[in-house]
Amino acid sequence: MRLCLKFAIISALCAASAFGRVIEVDIDGIVHPITVSVVASAIAQAQREHADALLIRLSTPGGFMDAMRDIIEEIFHSPVPVITWVGPAGARAASAGFFLLESGDVAAMAPGTNTGASHPVLADGGQMDAVMNTKVENDAAALMRTIATHRGRNVQEAEKAVRQSVSWTEQEALNDHLIDLIAPDPGTLLRDLNGRRITRFDGAMQTLHFNDTQVDVYGPSLRQRILIAIADPNIALILVVLGALGIYAKFAMPGMFAPGVIGAILVLLGLTALSMLPINWLGAGLMILGLIFFVIEAKYPTHGILAVGGAVGLALGAVMLVDTNVPGMRVRWSTAVGIALPFALITSFLLTIVLRARRNKVVTGAEGMVGQTGVAVGELNPSGTVLVRGEYWHAQASARVPASEPVRITGIDGLTLRVESAPHKET
Repeated sequence: MRLCLKFAIISALCAASAFGRVIEVDIDGIVHPITVSVVASAIAQAQREHADALLIRLSTPGGFMDAMRDIIEEIFHSPVPVITWVGPAGARAASAGFFLLESGDVAAMAPGTNTGASHPVLADGGQMDAVMNTKVENDAAALMRTIATHRGRNVQEAEKAVRQSVSWTEQEALNDHLIDLIAPDPGTLLRDLNGRRITRFDGAMQTLHFNDTQVDVYGPSLRQRILIAIADPNIALILVVLGALGIYAKFAMPGMFAPGVIGAILVLLGLTALSMLPINWLGAGLMILGLIFFVIEAKYPTHGILAVGGAVGLALGAVMLVDTNVPGMRVRWSTAVGIALPFALITSFLLTIVLRARRNKVVTGAEGMVGQTGVAVGELNPSGTVLVRGEYWHAQASARVPASEPVRITGIDGLTLRVESAPHKET
């Protein structure tokens, strides 16, 4: 009986080992620092769980070159084979995405996809001088030659994507030996790769085995999901503005703690997202100037001139805040105007209320007693009792005051009021 049980366990383990496992990680949208963290975590999971390979699905218009280089470094040092695949149909791996596609141990594309157009540009979209353009282009071209050479692909054609911004369809890329195969989905891709022998970046040979392989999609951590959600500069800027309003509401209404706590959290989240992007300090300066205009308008009314200037400065600063020309990583005009106008109205309204309240005469406490009028209950010569606001107070007069005469409070010493005669009110 015991022998049969051991045999059953061994058989189950052998059957389980016959089924392979591939971890899939998706790069959708812009390549940025958070993408590096996601890919690195997926590679670590693939290594920890002894996966047969890591599949990177690409659907990106490009992104930041530093983040792209970091991902390529992670792929080169991956202990498990890395398969890069552009898909599904309609996806693209442009600009930085083409570098990532070429860096995989196996590069593949789905029908109806395209890749290429990898000439480097300045983040802010400006024009580089001839010397700088040559340096940046040569640096990117050298990286592409290194990748293509080590992966055994067409070096000359791959370099054209950098120097001439050439793009290819999936069939053109296959014909020019820039990718290894075309597959419509991950399942077909793995079946086509089963038994293929590949050369790793370090020169080691490895045979891929994908018999009945299960594909598990990598799930980002909670931190990564939050950062991915707020990585859009439009969302990050909205969080900062809402947080600033919450913090201001806390100082304007000291008894309310919730707006301040929530506002501080939102500001930190927004600034964390913005800190990963190139910031244009002119845009930041315009936003700060706009806020200063709002404060001045509330304190020294200029018939709305400074309020309008503040709204314009806030909107222009928001549009210029992120210093990049990467598609999808700029603050949209609709977001900038949608933030500037409500923020201008709300802050101007709150500041006006606060400043008016500070200018109002104090009507409570000891300061509120000064200037009030009362009636001498008995003769003040020079001290006695007065009736003020329905309360009896000990008073000290500067001169004799007959009983039932009106008095005006000029000061207060502890619990003693300083008073003087007040003229009778005319009827």
